[in-house]
Amino acid sequence: MLIPALPAAWRRHVAALTLSLSALPLAAADAITVADVRFAPTQQLQGQQLQLNGAGLRRKAAFKVYAAGLYLEQHAGSAAQMLAQPGPKRLRVVMLRDVNAEELGRSFLRGMQDSLDRSTFSKLAPSLLRMGEIFAQGKALKTGDGFTIDWLPGTGMVVTINDQILSEPFTEPGFFEAMMGIWLGPHPADAGLKQALLGGSS
Repeated sequence: MLIPALPAAWRRHVAALTLSLSALPLAAADAITVADVRFAPTQQLQGQQLQLNGAGLRRKAAFKVYAAGLYLEQHAGSAAQMLAQPGPKRLRVVMLRDVNAEELGRSFLRGMQDSLDRSTFSKLAPSLLRMGEIFAQGKALKTGDGFTIDWLPGTGMVVTINDQILSEPFTEPGFFEAMMGIWLGPHPADAGLKQALLGGSS
C-alpha cells in the first residue's frame, strides 16, 4: 500500500519542528553518565530546582582525573550566560582516581591565576589562601569522593566535600567567577570539559 505524499505545508512544518528540536539544549529529563558517574537531571539548591547544564571528563595526560557536572536554573551556552543568571548555581565534581587534596588545591590556584589579571588575582588573595587551606585539611581525595562548589545568592560561595561544609561562605565579590574560570574561563584547565559543561560534547 502506497503512503500518499505529505502536502508541501506539512513537509515544511515537520522540517521546521525537527530543526527546532535538534537545536534545543539538554532536556531536563536527561541524566548524563560520565565514566560510570551518573549526574542526575536536576538537583535542589536553596529551594530552587536546578537543571543539568552539561557534564564531562577532566583528563590529564592519559589519566581520567574527575567527572564534573554543572547545574543551573536555565541553560547557559557560555560562561557569561551562566554568570548572568541571578539564581543559585552548582558545580559537582566526583574523583575518578586518588588525588592528593593539597595538590588539587594548588592546581585550582594555578587555574585561577591563569584566568585572572594580576590586579584581580591580588585583590582575591585572602580568599585564594583560604581556598588552599580548605583542600590542605585533607590528605587525599579518594576515587568516588566528591565535592561541590555552590553559589548561593545572599550567602556567597560554599565548598562542600563529601557532603560536609568545610568553611564559612566566600563572600568576596568576584571570587565565584574566578573559581568558575578554572573550568569555563578563556584558558580552561580542560577545553573538552568546558565544552561539555556548557552543553556540548567533550
